[in-house]
Amino acid sequence: MTLAARTYRVPGATFIEREHDVPLDHTRADGPRLTVFTREVAAPGGEDRPYLVFLQGGPGFEASRPTSPPTGWMKRAVQDYRVLLLDQRGTGRSSPVGSEIPGDSPDAQAAYLTHFRADSIVRDAELIRQEIGVDRWSVLGQSFGGFTSMTYLSFAPEGLREAFITGGLSPIGRPVDDIYGSTYRRLIDRNRRYFERYPDDRARVREIFRRLEDEEVLLHTGERMTARRFRQLGLWLGDSAGFELLHHVVELPFGSSAFLHDVETGVRFGRNPIYATLHESSYADGVATRWSAARLLPAEIEAEGYFTAEHVFPWMWEDYAGLRPHRPAAELLAERAWPALYDADQLRRNDVPVAATIYVNDLYVERDYAEETAATIRGLRTWETDEFEHNGLRADGERVLGRLIDLLHGRA
Repeated sequence: MTLAARTYRVPGATFIEREHDVPLDHTRADGPRLTVFTREVAAPGGEDRPYLVFLQGGPGFEASRPTSPPTGWMKRAVQDYRVLLLDQRGTGRSSPVGSEIPGDSPDAQAAYLTHFRADSIVRDAELIRQEIGVDRWSVLGQSFGGFTSMTYLSFAPEGLREAFITGGLSPIGRPVDDIYGSTYRRLIDRNRRYFERYPDDRARVREIFRRLEDEEVLLHTGERMTARRFRQLGLWLGDSAGFELLHHVVELPFGSSAFLHDVETGVRFGRNPIYATLHESSYADGVATRWSAARLLPAEIEAEGYFTAEHVFPWMWEDYAGLRPHRPAAELLAERAWPALYDADQLRRNDVPVAATIYVNDLYVERDYAEETAATIRGLRTWETDEFEHNGLRADGERVLGRLIDLLHGRA
């Protein structure tokens, strides 16, 4: 049932906002319910074009917010489609999960969060597709959204007209430790390249680590700025502008208001806490993760004064105030044997047209594994490029999406 729908006409676009009522657990239609929010974006005169559903990266982040007129990848998309921006359950305006998780015990809270992975997101999308009367629609999945697109191709391909995947060809059936082991190898190389570009930062970073260990430095939130928390700014190393973003923080006077502000806003787990709590589970294709990133952390990272990246560690539920209420549930989820996210046999039989980018220098999605996955999905066409990092859709989305559309339709 659609709870609400509202139309806005803005320069260069029409927005239609809807709220959809879905079950928390799709196997229990009579159980607790959630609201899932969608925003449709169409160019003037394009309100009857086919739908393209955007599946956001994450996990735990809401869909992109459109501008007026649309820009980036959305500017290209509305030439051929109506874009449906889906706030994945637990994010944005879709029954968001903040610091407090519903449930009166850690077991109940952990059980609640088991319904927030890609399989549930796909089932939400299918209910919404049927509700608004669409036979088949297209999907565009970025990063985790690409993983979700693979789950869609595995378990509900009948709802898909075509799929575009950017930086999101996840390994199928591989142990989580294989995945994190590969990201650490790339991360060490990325750290070395960063310090080669900015050699003076090596001494500066070591001094920052030393002072954060020895001194109590408080952020504007009142939380202590720990060395291990500062180390997480390395998540920028997977961004096309990341070396400069990191350098422009490192160069600031230690302890200055600007330094503390930029460190605090550079890594914001408190805004979307389920990003951290569910992060490793997005790689758990039929296995338990057992804090894989923490177990595999190379000694070289600390010994060389290197940064970590898009990794989660148990200590984060101490250092980040917004994560502390999640800690008991996070510990239970780390030990959970998760169900499979993908059906390799179905993907080998796939008949949905698929085009995907493989970024040669992607820090977060191992190129060899992405190629392995591409070979598994029948009929998938790839654009393998070294022009972008993991964030190609954000860096030059109009060209990236345009290339995939042309690739899928035989024009590239």
